[in-house]
Amino acid sequence: MPRDLTQGEVLRELEPVAETCVNRHLAMAKDWNPHDYVPWDRGRNFAMLGGIDWDPGQSTLSAVGKAAMITNLLTEDNLPSYHREIAQNFSRDGAWGTWVGRWTAEEMRHSTVIRDYLVVTRGVDPVALEQARMVHMTGGFSSGVDAAGVADGAGFLHSVAYVSFQELATRVSHRNTSRVCEDPIADRMLQRIAADENLHMIFYRTVCGAALDLAPDQAIEAIDTIVENFRMPGAGMPDFRRNGVLMAKYGVYDLRQHLEDVLWPVLRQWNIFERTDFGARGEAVRERLAAFLEDMERVKVPRFEEQRDRALVRDAARI
Repeated sequence: MPRDLTQGEVLRELEPVAETCVNRHLAMAKDWNPHDYVPWDRGRNFAMLGGIDWDPGQSTLSAVGKAAMITNLLTEDNLPSYHREIAQNFSRDGAWGTWVGRWTAEEMRHSTVIRDYLVVTRGVDPVALEQARMVHMTGGFSSGVDAAGVADGAGFLHSVAYVSFQELATRVSHRNTSRVCEDPIADRMLQRIAADENLHMIFYRTVCGAALDLAPDQAIEAIDTIVENFRMPGAGMPDFRRNGVLMAKYGVYDLRQHLEDVLWPVLRQWNIFERTDFGARGEAVRERLAAFLEDMERVKVPRFEEQRDRALVRDAARI
């Protein structure tokens, strides 16, 4: 029975793939400037500089728009925690190091532009937003997977599997947030961010696919663990559950979207259920993953949709 590869061995074997992916990303990525997407002419001073502080009547965003923008921004704000997670599980040398730096720099643009937009347009309470940022960043980040006791190579495999799904989930969330904001400027900004997230997803999805070819049983174990325990990186932020419920209720990001627009597209790209290279260990994990997905499709998603529809009816009756 072959031994599992160590994290160092996995990284060395996959570095040529990472180099190809980095070069492809640099060729495809579009440089852009956050300040170009902010309506600065709508800005004015706050009370400390002789202006007027924020009040709810100044915002043109709906309750759903506010919840989605705050959630998206606080998610992006926690970039130092994500950088630390990726840097610890990837290498800081060669193509891996180049990617970690480039990815971090691109993600920083997202928090910069969303925050500037919200402050200038007075879309949300900037004091509450800053307080929530402090709480969220102080708490750090966890993907929801307890890495204790896993094999040496699993840190990298868990990380690359997680971001393969998470980057696509973030893309979906940004694109749908652009719809509920009902502002053409926000729409253009969020579509630009979503395009970045899609390219990030392609990098991670390609690398994780190569890991499946290299160490099928190890990789499918990591993928299954992530799928069954997945939670968005903003899960620890203040009001995440309340905002998440609102976003799900009004179609920004819900359980069916998670299954059909995030999980299945990535799993199909990897040919998870058509592969013939798993050993007995990998086959057992694949069966467990298939059962989990079937339960989502047949039980969890319909149950959520029934509850959501009843809630929407109650909301409509109050109007």
